[in-house]
Amino acid sequence: MTLKPVIGFYMVSSDTRFPDLHAQYPDSFPVTASSQQRQRQRLSFLGRCGLKNRALVPLGPDASFRRYFRLAGSGPALLLMDAPPEFEDVDTFGRVARHLARLGLRVPQILHMDKDLGFIVLDDFGDRTFTRLIDSGCDEAALYAQAIDVLITVHDHPDAIDIDLPDYDRKRLIDEALLLPDWYAPVIRDRTTDADMRHSYYAVWRQILDRLPEPATSLVLRDFHVDNLMRPGSGDETSDCGLLDFQDAVIGPVAYDVVSLLEDARRDVTSGLKEQMRRRYLEARPLLEIENFDLWYKVLGAQRHCIVAGIFLRLLLRDGKPHYLRHIPRVVALLEDGLNAPTMQPLRQWLNDWLPERLNPFPEISVERARSLIDIPE
Repeated sequence: MTLKPVIGFYMVSSDTRFPDLHAQYPDSFPVTASSQQRQRQRLSFLGRCGLKNRALVPLGPDASFRRYFRLAGSGPALLLMDAPPEFEDVDTFGRVARHLARLGLRVPQILHMDKDLGFIVLDDFGDRTFTRLIDSGCDEAALYAQAIDVLITVHDHPDAIDIDLPDYDRKRLIDEALLLPDWYAPVIRDRTTDADMRHSYYAVWRQILDRLPEPATSLVLRDFHVDNLMRPGSGDETSDCGLLDFQDAVIGPVAYDVVSLLEDARRDVTSGLKEQMRRRYLEARPLLEIENFDLWYKVLGAQRHCIVAGIFLRLLLRDGKPHYLRHIPRVVALLEDGLNAPTMQPLRQWLNDWLPERLNPFPEISVERARSLIDIPE
């Protein structure tokens, strides 16, 4: 799928390459008075931190309202996180970072923070994400094993849940899964999601979750995948795994982060590697009930794919970030595979009744039309 301009808008087509709207259509993202004011706030904050001589080099876009800048110039390798306080909470990021460090995990050190303005200066782990290491020829299985071992460390730690975070309970699981009928379904169907469709979807998820036993729980990092795992610095420490993007952490089912890692919307993971990593996790945790884990793994996989399908459309329609749409075919394929589990038959039936279009090629629809189908605040 690509976006191409059509009478001042963008059309979704079946190509799989995506342009960067900010680069190709700069007039669509003008520099506003508010963005100029934000830049002044950044520079003022750096001045208060004694870093006024460090130039800001913007990094790639984030799937949130946060922006990251590398601090160029002499001195230690640092990043500036810009997290507008009306949308983001740097205090939670700081609390979770400190907690993970206490558990013995590698997280960026926070050097300066302004909670009111939403700025943090932190260690720069560099550019070597696990994704880039794999793409450069590093041992994929070894990197995934390292990631699984991080989860084993967290889930086995007696103090992992000793932090005040929300519970990822059944209601929250369903509320987040509603991103599919709210954002994905209207575009695929070319029709607004009505109350009957939404309520029936909620009821199906309630039916599925109510049939499950209580899960084993621990600290859940929520966005645990190879794009958010780093080999910090420039050394060759193969045992070093730096964590990023953990500010949405919750207390919930241990299977969730295993799903997030292995059922990755952004890259293909072979069934053989998935099974190898599943065995590694379960063999390291012999007290965990395997049947319970597997039940929750299947359900959380489908739930996460429903979330991600909705998020990727929301990133386009609300936030002007089209490049995530190239992953939609993979998300749909992962969801379809997960629907084969007996536990997920109610959701399969609902999707067949209400959203058979999901199996068709992505429709050509203007962004203007798509937005008209969704209640998006200006």
